[in-house]
Parts: sequence; C-alpha cells; structure tokens
Amino acid sequence: MKVESASLNNETALLPKKQKSTGWLHALRQDWQLYLLLVVPLAFVLLFKYTPMFGLVLAFKKYKIAKGFWGSDWVGFQIFKEIFDKPDFARAVRNTLMLNSLDLLFSFTMPIILALLLSEIKSARFKKINQTFLYLPHFFSWVIIGALAYQLLSQGNGAVNNVLESMGFNRVPFLQEDTHWLFSYLAIGVWQSMGWGTIIYLASISSINPDLYEAATVDGAGRWRKMWNVTLPSIRMTIVTLLILNLGKVMDGSFERIYALTNKATTEYTTTIPVLVYRWGIESGNISRATAVGLFQAVIGLVLVLIANRVAKKLGDEGIF
Repeated sequence: MKVESASLNNETALLPKKQKSTGWLHALRQDWQLYLLLVVPLAFVLLFKYTPMFGLVLAFKKYKIAKGFWGSDWVGFQIFKEIFDKPDFARAVRNTLMLNSLDLLFSFTMPIILALLLSEIKSARFKKINQTFLYLPHFFSWVIIGALAYQLLSQGNGAVNNVLESMGFNRVPFLQEDTHWLFSYLAIGVWQSMGWGTIIYLASISSINPDLYEAATVDGAGRWRKMWNVTLPSIRMTIVTLLILNLGKVMDGSFERIYALTNKATTEYTTTIPVLVYRWGIESGNISRATAVGLFQAVIGLVLVLIANRVAKKLGDEGIF
C-alpha cells in the first residue's frame, strides 16, 4: 500500500500545474478599485492634454472664425515666419529662458536643501509643524500671493518698507523697479514652491537603508558627513529624474505668477512666452499666431528633455526612459 501511495504522489507531482491567469482582464477583476481611481486622472489627461493637440493644425492655417476650423486657408510655415520677425518674440524667448533658468537654479535646489535639513530634525512633532507651514504657500493661488506681495513689498505703503523706514533705511522698490522686481520674483517663487517640493525628496530619504548611517557612524562620520556621503548619493536618481523633467519647463513658465506680480513700472522682464500667447490669442484674437508660439515652446521643451535624458544616461544614470 505504501508503494502504491508513493507512486500516486509521484504521478500527481508530474501532472502539469494549472497556470495562473495573467491577462489584463484578470488584473482588472483583481484590482478593479485601483483602476477605478485612475479614471478621473486619465480623463483629465485625455481631455486637457491630448484632445487640444488636434488644434495644433491652426499653427499652419490662417484661422478665421467665419471659415471655421477646417475651412481656414492653409499657409504652411508663414505664421512661424511672422512671429520670428516680431521684436516681442525675441524678447519673450530671452525673458523666458532667463527667468526659468534662474528659477531652476534656486527653486530646484532649495527643496533638496530643505529636505536634507528636515530629515535631520529628531522631534517628530516639531518636524510636522514645520512641514505644515512650509507646504501652506503651495495651496495659495497666485492672485492671493500677488496681493500679499504688494501689501508687504509695495514702495509706497508696504509693511516691509514701513519697517525699513522706521529703522532709518531708505524705501526699496521691490516691485516697482526692474532689477528689484527680478529678485523679488525669484524669492517669492522659492517661498511658494520649496515646501511642496520637499515631499518627493523626503520620501526618497525615508527609504534609505539605516544600516548605511550606522556604518558611517562606526567610521566616525558626523551628521554633515552622513548627509554628504550617504543621503545625497542615495537620492541622486530622484534628483536627476526631477531635473530632467524640470528642464522641459525651461521654455514654459507660469503665466499666473507673471501676471500676478506685473505692473506698469516693471516691463523689462514681464514679457514671456506664456504672456505672449495670452496677448496674441486672447486679447488680440490671433489664434493661429498664439498656437504657433505654443507649438514652438512645446517642441523646444521636448528637445531639452531628450538631450538631458541622453546626457544623464551617458553619465551613468538611468534617465526617465
């Protein structure tokens, strides 16, 4: 009987096991709640990101409302030749590159520094309080931030200038002179974005193996040395990935931020590509010209991302694709 039982077990073991279903329908049935959560963001992307791409054809047409979308005359690259000859276009490209490059230098690096400092705070309660105050500016609209900026930094009756005057200093035209406006623009941008930008870096820091810090302690490393030799190399991939993605925005910029802080006294740096799209497309009604500028901006951004991704791979990183 034992021999028969053993032989039956051997035969059973030799039978082919039933393969688990790995098709997309099986995955959909198993994790349908997760896929349901994707419906809203996917609908948003399809509706506001991909659907407007059909309108790019207007960059190659002389769009007239009376003739409609398809009935307007096809003019090829004539619209692009027109905008390249405009003095405002060259000025907008210069300002966009300058403002976004400076923004990348300060607004990209400050969240990294802030995340490193927050990760060193030992008190969990104090850390959460600081994070709450740092995240708060991200949820303010630029209309509110602009109003606060003029209440605080206005040369005439701004609170900061009132304090400076009471201390015996001269009033500073933070938002009423081009050079001062540039520094104020960058500082306000860093204040608004640095707290929210730390979230990804803090998540990356929390995933670092604690054994690395223990080994560094054994070797006699202090807190700054651990930060430099353990934390920064461990989050290098996160920094490179976000840097590549941010390089694609160098030709973009925030229309709301410019528009909330602009005024008639400072016009040197306020003409950017998003502002130009608004002026030509909304104010002047020249949809074809605005579409051509937007397409030019998107193509340059894509090229920058591809170049940055290739450079990152050449340097030994994985890149984003």
